[in-house]
Amino acid sequence: MRSVLLSLFAILSCGHVLVASERPNIIVILVDDMGFSDIGSYGSEIPTPHLDALANNGLRFSQFYNTGRCCPTRATLLTGLYSHQAGIGWMTADQNVPGYRGHLNKTCVTIAEVLSAAGYFTCMTGKWHVGFNHGVTPANRGFHRSLNLPAGGLHYSDQTGPKGGTQMFLNGEQVARDHAMFNPPWYGSDLWTEQGIKFIDEALAEDKPFFFYLAHVAPHFPCMAPEETIAKYRGKYMAGWDKLREDRYKRQIKSGLIEKGWQLESRPDDVPEWESLSDEEKTRYDDMMAIYAAMMEEVDKNIGKLVTALDDRGVLDNTLILFMSDNGGNAETGVKGKYEGENPGDPHSNVFIGKCWAHLNNTPFRKYKHFNHEGGTATPLIAHWPAAIKPRTGRNGWVTTPTHLIDIMATCVDLGIAEYPNDVDGEAITPMQGQSLTPLLTGEGAFAQRPLYWEHEGNAAIRVGDWKLVRQGLRGKWEYFNLDEDRTEQSNLAEKYPLEVAKLREQWRTWARSANVFPNPQKKSK
Repeated sequence: MRSVLLSLFAILSCGHVLVASERPNIIVILVDDMGFSDIGSYGSEIPTPHLDALANNGLRFSQFYNTGRCCPTRATLLTGLYSHQAGIGWMTADQNVPGYRGHLNKTCVTIAEVLSAAGYFTCMTGKWHVGFNHGVTPANRGFHRSLNLPAGGLHYSDQTGPKGGTQMFLNGEQVARDHAMFNPPWYGSDLWTEQGIKFIDEALAEDKPFFFYLAHVAPHFPCMAPEETIAKYRGKYMAGWDKLREDRYKRQIKSGLIEKGWQLESRPDDVPEWESLSDEEKTRYDDMMAIYAAMMEEVDKNIGKLVTALDDRGVLDNTLILFMSDNGGNAETGVKGKYEGENPGDPHSNVFIGKCWAHLNNTPFRKYKHFNHEGGTATPLIAHWPAAIKPRTGRNGWVTTPTHLIDIMATCVDLGIAEYPNDVDGEAITPMQGQSLTPLLTGEGAFAQRPLYWEHEGNAAIRVGDWKLVRQGLRGKWEYFNLDEDRTEQSNLAEKYPLEVAKLREQWRTWARSANVFPNPQKKSK
């Protein structure tokens, strides 16, 4: 009934559905737990030639934001709402208050629902994680085709260990991971891409524009990749996080991604100096990061595979590709990380890169996944659309306008000539919170300045213009930064500007009350 009503709304509002050639195809690629500096064009030593090619022939955004955590980011990306408004202020546990139900609620719509109503063929592969355990699936939230995991963590068809029991679903029905149609044994980054290409072929056969949401599971823990890829990187991280971070920082300054005056966040007190480690410890840490780097290479390789498939089918020119990460680098498991298994990195191991390497992932910023400081919420955004985007390269080629996941829905509605509904099935739909990125993509029109907001696990932030107020933890003190002069959040100006802090704090609280951040749940339990 929901999909029928959405379709009727689109037909009545638009008057007609445009043919495929008049609107762009849209591909949104989301990777999992990748830090701000983990790809070549954002400073990394990891070679990512296919992503770099998209960046060099498209646009690079230097101030695009996610929510700092996997489930809220997916809820925000898919709905164009702040995550609490969509019902996922935390993870997928139902905590019995409106902002924390653990699944997409009935007062939001997904990009797939809106675009399918406007005549798009919609498909997704990879990690879902917006309430599958509550019956909210791609198949009943607008996707015509899907191959998905309920959450994430699965990289191999024959994987064992903590995520070994993960189930897989094809178009809403459980399917064996080793089914012959998937040509097992498979590695996840290959499977999600190759199955997506098959779905694209279905769209082309129906002469429809397509929306493809490619939700990679990599490079999220447990970190694992093909041995031949890992072997390329062993020994390359023996230089250690101290030097590698300085090297990334220098490349970021040289490229114009960051300003020279932004001080590199110093190594946290609990992260040891690399040269203080024993040879055995260095080898262990080197191998952990080699596995992570291999995962990034596999993602990049498959982006090349996807781009080639689009080109071969003659649809690359009119396809908008957007690439981003769901949060900053992941410091979970702390300084030691995890390095378990007979052959770490294989399908039967359990590897987390931990805080030391997450500090490298998020160069030059503070904090990590979970937090609302820049290291938790800043992500690369690469946009590629040959038919409409004129490449901008060099130091001055960065799009520096602050933008956010809430803008993806508005962009899709705009470019898809779709209608965002006021109500569906008797439920009033929460209005979109973002703005279309089209003016920034095409260079035509204006993109209005607006405040941006965050909250997760008591961490909170508001950005207005170049000023950011941020808090670590529910009872933490608010910090105040001028991001134009200090985007790495090194100089707290809260004591210098108490009136401004009070004003922004109240503005944040007003938003939080309206966006279902309050009431807070009494207890968080997975």
